[in-house]
Amino acid sequence: MSIDSRLPNFRALDPSARLDEIVNKVGLTQEERALIAEPNALPLETANGMVENVIGKFELPYSVAGYVQINGRDVLVPMVVEEPSVVAAASFMSKLIRDAGGFQTSSSGPIMRAQVQIMGITDPYGARHALLNHRQEIIEMANQRDKVLIGLGGGCRDIEVHIFPDTPRGPMVVMHLIVDVRDAMGANTVNTMAETVAPRVEEITGGKVRLRILSNLADLRLARARVQIPAAILKTDKYSGEDVINGIVDAYTFAAVDPYRAATHNKGIMNGIDPIIVATGNDWRAVEAGAHAYACRDGRYTSLSTWEISKEGDLVGTIEMPMPVGLVGGATKTHPLARLSLQIMQLKSAQELAEIAVAVGLAQNMGALRALATEGIQRGHMALHARNIAIAAGAKGDLIDKIAQKMAAAKDVRTDYAIELLKEFQ
Repeated sequence: MSIDSRLPNFRALDPSARLDEIVNKVGLTQEERALIAEPNALPLETANGMVENVIGKFELPYSVAGYVQINGRDVLVPMVVEEPSVVAAASFMSKLIRDAGGFQTSSSGPIMRAQVQIMGITDPYGARHALLNHRQEIIEMANQRDKVLIGLGGGCRDIEVHIFPDTPRGPMVVMHLIVDVRDAMGANTVNTMAETVAPRVEEITGGKVRLRILSNLADLRLARARVQIPAAILKTDKYSGEDVINGIVDAYTFAAVDPYRAATHNKGIMNGIDPIIVATGNDWRAVEAGAHAYACRDGRYTSLSTWEISKEGDLVGTIEMPMPVGLVGGATKTHPLARLSLQIMQLKSAQELAEIAVAVGLAQNMGALRALATEGIQRGHMALHARNIAIAAGAKGDLIDKIAQKMAAAKDVRTDYAIELLKEFQ
């Protein structure tokens, strides 16, 4: 089923009317609508089975970003996030990008690494060769643990052996299992494989296996997105398209050379990615860990994205980063709204989810750089944040928007000012 991801005037609707529009676009049932509309989508009994020491549930806003078009396919993107301006920026930038042809994405296979740490070895290079000589045996042993994965076309594909000859604890050998996990995030799969082969690894090397655990630096599981936007699409009332493009590229260059700026720059990218990961029940900490490790893979921390100017004068943005996400297992299958999020996006594979996530991350990055390069980040952000301040001051109903609008117009968004305004209106 193809959908139209454009959502004109969506923000002007109330939450119920917005939900009705998404229900109609995606073809959700009334039962599925109720999962989003009602406050008990996650039963306490289910929550209690997911993690330990449960005493209740914690809710966050569940939103949808529109206008996203990836490789010619329209996608409505669920996002779970508490920060104002994130969903608005992702949608608006996606609208501009859509007018320029949309996102172009690609990804590598769903390959994860499991690490087996071997200590107590006096001949680490000899141990490496011994492990490589038993490569096929180790692969077959790992694959005996997950016949379902093998049946789906996945499984352990290879091994790597890394040597750290001089550590404070003596020589260390680390064997990597290279595993195709298909549509799973893969943590449990690769951890089980690592534990399965550990006794045989000790026999082969004569060492002692310590850690047997996945790596969250999923550098063999990359997702990529690219956009190219003509200057005419980026012009504003106050700035020419060329000025906007030069400002964005200058802002990116700052992040490329300065780790202090890069940390905030990349946080902006993750503003777009994390809400999708949360909405689909995936492990956003794993995605964050891999992203920031990948950002310093060349020995210093730098930007995850790149922004350039084409020979035609267009703005060209790209991103490539690890994206270890799945459609099966864990909260992705346990949480009813996570399952519904996958349905709204009409996903066929984990790689498709990964590509959507990095595309929205690139859009979010573009929105932040565009704001920084023009009127500054606070103007739009604080206008949206004003609603939070109004609510914190005690405003309800129509007063929320009235107070927020007055604070935004005055460029004075403070809780004490909101309290003053609330008293005036009352």
